Amino acid sequence: MNRRQKTMDKKKIEKAIRDILIAIGENPEREGLRQTPSRVARMYEEIFSGLKKDPKKELKVYYEKEEYSEILLVKDIPFYSVCEHHLVPFFGKAHVAYIPDKKRLTGLSKIVRVVDTISHRPQLQERLTKEIADTIMGAVKPKGVMVVIEAEHFCITMRGIKKPGSGVVTSVMRGIFLKDARTRAEAMSLIRK
Repeated sequence: MNRRQKTMDKKKIEKAIRDILIAIGENPEREGLRQTPSRVARMYEEIFSGLKKDPKKELKVYYEKEEYSEILLVKDIPFYSVCEHHLVPFFGKAHVAYIPDKKRLTGLSKIVRVVDTISHRPQLQERLTKEIADTIMGAVKPKGVMVVIEAEHFCITMRGIKKPGSGVVTSVMRGIFLKDARTRAEAMSLIRK
């Protein structure tokens, strides 16, 4: 789907789901499946709502009178997304730390909104982690950003290797978190607490 498209084509989704049901040997007219194509289309509109949003617009920068140059951390942000390789869910927690530059701050709830917006797209965990960091770096211009994501992927749990409970951890560091090992270690210790 083109990210500039304003609405999803629910009729095309319904037809595709109906075709999938037929392809797997099911009867789409069976009582339990009659409404499935429209249910899936409505669900896709919800879980892929981030395709229609620009996450930078979630970040409002404000200026404080006093300079704050310590780590600000929002941790254990619950999220879910859909693996673009298999179209099955992955879900977990995101931890986002940043160090303001001078007096430029953003609201902590705005960081949560960025995670939410970017995760509501067909996604890879690696890209999700990078996009969150790059969005905050670009819009807020802090001294540094660190994003750590812990997730369980249903493509590992339900298919292939079938190992429920296996966790995937990704991290991205920008600015001071990349350059200064002590700052990075401090942020990681705050995440682990």
